[in-house]
Amino acid sequence: MNPQLKGVEKLEGTYLFDLAASAKALRLNRFLHGFTARANRALFKGDPEAAFEKAGLSAEERRMVRELDWAALMRYGASFFCLEKLGRVKSVSNPEMVAGFRDIHLPRAIYHDSLSIAHNTQA
Repeated sequence: MNPQLKGVEKLEGTYLFDLAASAKALRLNRFLHGFTARANRALFKGDPEAAFEKAGLSAEERRMVRELDWAALMRYGASFFCLEKLGRVKSVSNPEMVAGFRDIHLPRAIYHDSLSIAHNTQA
């Protein structure tokens, strides 16, 4: 481990994203980044299991995505920027997603209007 990162795991709410985490979660991050393509978003929305199968996701990766387990996804090594793509596909706001990193659940009603506006501007 990089000596500059010694003890980082003790900082609550800090998720180390280094080369090892990146390599471990590469398949998952490629799957999530794939939501930039309309066809991948449509497949996931219509048949998530087929999308998981196509991407070759492991059982644990599938569970985390299915359950939108944001904290587990971050600990696993998912890139924040790729998680944002999952959030958009699942109509989850950034504040809700970031709260999920800390296992805090925000009332969806707070963000309902902003989600509707954002959703209507995306294909």
